[in-house]
Amino acid sequence: MRLGSPINAVHRKMLRRMHRRVVSLAGHGPIVSFTFDDFPRSAASTGGAVLEHYGARGTYYTAMDLMNRSGEPGNLFHESDLEELLEKGHELAGHTFSHISARAVSCREFLADAVHGRQALEEISGSECGNFAYPFGDVALPVKAALGPQMSSSRGIIPGINGPDDVDLNLLMANSLYGDMDQFVHAKALIAENKRRKGWLIFYTHDVQAQPSPYGCTPALFEAVVGSAAESGCRILTVQQAIESIGVPNGGRSPGALRSVLA
Repeated sequence: MRLGSPINAVHRKMLRRMHRRVVSLAGHGPIVSFTFDDFPRSAASTGGAVLEHYGARGTYYTAMDLMNRSGEPGNLFHESDLEELLEKGHELAGHTFSHISARAVSCREFLADAVHGRQALEEISGSECGNFAYPFGDVALPVKAALGPQMSSSRGIIPGINGPDDVDLNLLMANSLYGDMDQFVHAKALIAENKRRKGWLIFYTHDVQAQPSPYGCTPALFEAVVGSAAESGCRILTVQQAIESIGVPNGGRSPGALRSVLA
């Protein structure tokens, strides 16, 4: 595991401004989504249980080649975790198959791996897994242009609040939820600002355990933030539920766009 490659201000601005697929929340905010990347088993068992306690569900960005492995965030998911999450109503979403960086391989290679990952997930889930997150948060402009229209959404790690009038489905902004309770004040402030703006706030983390990795958070922090979101009156939705709530036809995808790139 590693953090994403640093994105300088100029590159970030280009990523935000180009190849956009903009929709409006159309009065459906404020929304908060909790997402998990890779994902460690603790994200399913501990993180999932917290969300379920509040009647909410999460989005689990899953790279199938990581199944049964372990790393800094602890043991990663097993097939039984995927099945249990689906049974409980959580969302599985794409994260490539091999957990590769869009900035480390060719555009064509990355797109092929994203397709492979989506197909592998859909074989297990039996339904579309059209939402996606870039491994390491690494985004390349050619990939954003080609992959974006084919997915219901693509999420990065650029922080901020989506919308209410300019939600870029090709690069959703998301905010890290790392560490312990010393991070609660910042997270609570984001929730309050999201409520004021009636936007869509997305959090992401990896493991949820008492001694978290640099990429995870403690159960205390996670429960406090989920509880704060619930108390604020924001709707806690999976990424797919949020998109369905907005009412974007076909998730905003352009069928066949990705196949044409790979042909």
